[in-house]
Order: sequence, then C-alpha cells, then structure tokens
Amino acid sequence: MNFSEHLLQLRKSKGLTQTDLALEIGVSWRAYQTYERGQRDPSLPTLIALADFYNLSLDELVCRKR
Repeated sequence: MNFSEHLLQLRKSKGLTQTDLALEIGVSWRAYQTYERGQRDPSLPTLIALADFYNLSLDELVCRKR
C-alpha cells in the first residue's frame, strides 16, 4: 500500500469526509484531496498533524518499512 492509499483507508475507517479531515489538520479541502490522489506530498507540519490525528508514528503513516 502506498501513502495516498493509506490516507484514504485511514480517513474512511474514521467515517470522515475529505473536508472534515482537512479542517481537523488545518489544510484546505483541495490540498488534502491532492494528498489522497497522490498528486502532491504534504509538508512536514501537515504530516505531523496527520500522524497526531491518527495516533501513528510518521513511519507508520507513510508506510515506511525497514
């Protein structure tokens, strides 16, 4: 699973819309949409906000495996 697919899966598991999640992490709906589509990578502060929201490490969030 790649990062954008993971974002989609996480959001749907919480029953949130893209707009709901964008408001929670402080970005626009359009910006968030580009992350789920894999068109753009979020900034580090946005990645941290996402990891905090989902209570995940950054490695877990971005599907990093060692």
